[in-house]
Amino acid sequence: MNKHYLEPTQEAGAALFSRNISGAVVMFNLLRFNDIADYSQFPELAPETPISGEAAFQKYIDFTLPFLKQSGGELLFLGDGGKYLIGPPDEQWDKVMVVKQSSLESFMAFASNQDYLAGLGHRTAALLDSRLLPVVETRSRKF
Repeated sequence: MNKHYLEPTQEAGAALFSRNISGAVVMFNLLRFNDIADYSQFPELAPETPISGEAAFQKYIDFTLPFLKQSGGELLFLGDGGKYLIGPPDEQWDKVMVVKQSSLESFMAFASNQDYLAGLGHRTAALLDSRLLPVVETRSRKF
């Protein structure tokens, strides 16, 4: 059985902070959706009729964007995924999302905002699996 990743672990959070990132951080997201969104953990957010995981994720984006912008973040890219050109042939991702935050501190303020967290269930309902890779610009060399 394949393991699915939907939330960060405490160890992963500690490792992120131990990187001592200064300046902007870009969150590179790979997203795989449920065929039908699973709102069983968040019935208060469930639509009257079942929707796809992709539709639930769009609800998450629509809900989240104001909080993201307020925190100094921006959605840089949202696109359709697919199978790898280089990578495991049996693995594919439905969407790729790239989000930029001005700092790790602003990302954490965004991620812990109680108003934002009220709509996080749309993301949980939408996703079957995900990957989130925090990246920072290489400053040691200009290309």
